[in-house]
Amino acid sequence: MRPQLSDEVAAALRGRIMSGELRPGARIRLEEVAAQLGVSITPVREALLTLRGEDMVELEPRKGYVVAPLSEQDVVDLFRLQGDIAGELAARLAERITGTERDELALADRALQRAARTRKVGEIEQLEYEFHRTINRMAQARKLSWFLHVATRYTPARFYAADSGWREAMRADHQALLAAFAAKDPGAARAAMARHFTDGADLLVKHLRGLGIWD
Repeated sequence: MRPQLSDEVAAALRGRIMSGELRPGARIRLEEVAAQLGVSITPVREALLTLRGEDMVELEPRKGYVVAPLSEQDVVDLFRLQGDIAGELAARLAERITGTERDELALADRALQRAARTRKVGEIEQLEYEFHRTINRMAQARKLSWFLHVATRYTPARFYAADSGWREAMRADHQALLAAFAAKDPGAARAAMARHFTDGADLLVKHLRGLGIWD
């Protein structure tokens, strides 16, 4: 089912905030966002209400919506939470994964690596999402998977897909993860998945430091 338009706007703004395109304290003008995304003011207003509830933006008197503070520790905490949940799901799958499931994941990873070699950013973003969604589905832990889905909303996926260093690290992390599944080793699967997220945190923190977000 297609997401609500306001959800798409919220996702776009989350990505811009988490990647540093919109800095803490920056004013968000509804008309500008609507024009950039080709939508009316209404879904932008609804998206900002959602983001205010998530502490991504704040509403200031006579100024309107501004980007909320985002510390380096906030970024680390978000990715640590994602890694903990995703690691648990990977460990559970490793204990009971079937040959058919391993083949499905290997096929999905091959498609992702092909896209990475050709640097098709939109395709990389989508295939990476589908690879992890497949793992979460196979783990058969609906509530835990839902919590991970909520947490990963704050991952600027387009930023990662466009970064050559992340693409190379992703390839190594996925190889380690698939090897752990082949060995049915929960500990190795947990470690490989957690590293995938800590690698992402390190890259994003370095990027945001370079932009002077915390100067």
